[in-house]
Amino acid sequence: MPEIPEDCLYTREHEWIRIEDSTGVVGITDYAQESLGDVVYVELPNVGDRFDAGEVFGNVESVKAVSELYMPMAGEVIEVNEGLSESPELINQDPYGEGWMIKVALADPEETSDLLSPAEYADFIEEETEG
Repeated sequence: MPEIPEDCLYTREHEWIRIEDSTGVVGITDYAQESLGDVVYVELPNVGDRFDAGEVFGNVESVKAVSELYMPMAGEVIEVNEGLSESPELINQDPYGEGWMIKVALADPEETSDLLSPAEYADFIEEETEG
């Protein structure tokens, strides 16, 4: 079973968000990085870019495929993990730590109704892998 930290919320597209006050830290899940295989390139937005929940904010390229990245919650990008341009493999090695992608000033930190809890996400990937 992939790692699913209790301090994050999840999307059905396999992104995670860790909410810290009015800021969200965003990345892809352990399940997503395992499915992708070795990540070789990441395209991320610029600081100041704004996105609605569900909008594509970038993409991740692996040896297997290119996958779009979807914004878990509406907000403005306030920081981008520059380390990923030099070392995209951090996403595979530490998806919830050094492999984070962006930090976002959240438009509404309370608006989490479309996100999955850790338990709901575990059920979701279990259904997806069985399906």
